[in-house]
Amino acid sequence: MPLIRRFEDIQGWQEARKLVKTIYVLTNSGGFAKDFGLCNQIQRAAVSTMTNIAEGFDCESKIEFARFLGIARRSAVEVQSLLYAALDIGYITESKFNDHYDQAQKAKALIGGLKRSLIKPS
Repeated sequence: MPLIRRFEDIQGWQEARKLVKTIYVLTNSGGFAKDFGLCNQIQRAAVSTMTNIAEGFDCESKIEFARFLGIARRSAVEVQSLLYAALDIGYITESKFNDHYDQAQKAKALIGGLKRSLIKPS
């Protein structure tokens, strides 16, 4: 396993970054782009996933880093929940829903794994 020297080395952050990009592309088209409330909320949740990993990485303790990872993970869950709203309203197809939901799941799983590795007993 490669040494993590900077937050950009964290796989969960890398997947969260992909999530941000895909969410922005998704929300900048069609009816989604005109729904400022939902558009803003899902964009902010995606960005929060990525930024909380980075912010937590610079914490002074593993416990504090784990807390930020928990926030990042919950932000990814928020993206997943908001994708259901977009699907139900008709802004996205089931295929797009699945693609974006899976990306959020991938980020969430990696973040959760990193958090567990930080808080496991020695």
